[in-house]
Amino acid sequence: MESNMRGLQTTVRAIRRRVFTEVAKLGFKANAETLLPDMEAIPYTIVSDESQRYRESIYRARAIVSERVRLAMGMSLRPENKPVHLTAGVEASNISEKYYEPPLMQVIPSACESCEENKYEVSNICKGCLAHPCQEVCPRDAISMVNGVSVIDQDKCIKCGRCKSVCPYDAIAKKERPCQKACGVNAIVSDEYGRAFIDNDKCVSCGMCMVSCPFGAISDKSQIFQLARALSEGDKIIAEIAPAFVGQFGDNITPRNIKAALKELGFSEVYEVALGADIGAVAEARHYVEKVVTGELPFLLTSCCPSWAVMAKKFFPDVIDEISQELTPMVATARTIKQEHPDARVVFIGPCASKKLEASRRSVRSDVDFVVTFEELQAMFDAKGIDLTHYEAESSFHNATGAGRGYGCAGGVASAIEKCINEYYPDVQVNIEHAEGLSECRKILTLAKAGKMNGCLIEGMGCPGGCIAGAGTNIPVAKAKKSLDSFVKKSSRAVPPIELEEIELK
Repeated sequence: MESNMRGLQTTVRAIRRRVFTEVAKLGFKANAETLLPDMEAIPYTIVSDESQRYRESIYRARAIVSERVRLAMGMSLRPENKPVHLTAGVEASNISEKYYEPPLMQVIPSACESCEENKYEVSNICKGCLAHPCQEVCPRDAISMVNGVSVIDQDKCIKCGRCKSVCPYDAIAKKERPCQKACGVNAIVSDEYGRAFIDNDKCVSCGMCMVSCPFGAISDKSQIFQLARALSEGDKIIAEIAPAFVGQFGDNITPRNIKAALKELGFSEVYEVALGADIGAVAEARHYVEKVVTGELPFLLTSCCPSWAVMAKKFFPDVIDEISQELTPMVATARTIKQEHPDARVVFIGPCASKKLEASRRSVRSDVDFVVTFEELQAMFDAKGIDLTHYEAESSFHNATGAGRGYGCAGGVASAIEKCINEYYPDVQVNIEHAEGLSECRKILTLAKAGKMNGCLIEGMGCPGGCIAGAGTNIPVAKAKKSLDSFVKKSSRAVPPIELEEIELK
């Protein structure tokens, strides 16, 4: 379920960005002697007596920021029941190479407001009307009139919502936990104190809970400190940026601005991940024609969204054979880069939280060294005082096609593969299905498992809207879609050449 908060510049977003900026500054400074005191100072820099009061207590606000700082440095939260210093374990993070360690998404207990999970309650708007339709439709006789107004007996209520739907005054509120509502795999439960708790056996790290919590109580780990350190040490580091980047760094910021700003930050080269998407689209087209059309496989599932692929493996283990074995655009692009620059380290810059865990897989570690989101990259620009409007490269990115660039939007992967099939295998009839948001993805996989999707190419995207709606994005989804559509249309080629399938990346 998409949150209406997405894209708004809320206090939660402002605090996240401030934390990321301060942690990036620490990394760029890369001074081992002052690291601990500098790290301890961040909560006081961000939350002072003069700063805006957003918690009832300055001490609670600082405690929460302290935990955010640990996560931003790639460390885990401290336990609540024993004393652990803010900087404990920092030695293991004070390096320029550190893989993400699950769990990626973590609830900061001191920030959680213990929202009620699911409850219908009559508000003070109730007029105690003569018709009281709420009482008439309740299947459990849970509603009675007390002192002239409706009251719901929570012990009898079965949370069906009929009372709410018939109330002429909209006087019945549905109370539900926003993070839980946003989770399409039911991974959020309550701990013993009624606070949100993530069941890591179910979680697929899409981050929709994180962007839906109005208290900023859920956060993910970051590699910005380690990346800033690596950049400051002058290593050869190459950026690969996902196609959803358009519009994420300002209304009039072009690929040339971004390329130049990344070089100013310390990157030696910049590639477009749409290159890997082009390679993937050609390969997937052949895969569909050779495997699904011939009946060898009943259907084919795309693999570029890690949350979708992990969810399929966790909840539908018997469809694993149908998940595409082609490299994801992130990995295909990284392998291309490392073939040309074997001594370089590769950073994936994208909209996605779950790519962080994809890059930590043993099979991918040697290809992708860092993953940062658009949100984290903007904070790195802030840390260095880089205004993107002041920088412009002589050339844009390499010329990826519209098909590859379209991967950033829900439906774009399936559409790209369909265009390739129509171009190279014109006699083949292609059946496309796509699902966005994990609850929709679960529905389509249930249908596929039941044999209702045979012959189909099925695209799944963990975030409603696709990558442009990822947890690490900076702007509203509708605005991002408009920017991406324009970028796709301006591409000089609509479909990648079939010769791309001969690129050897295995």
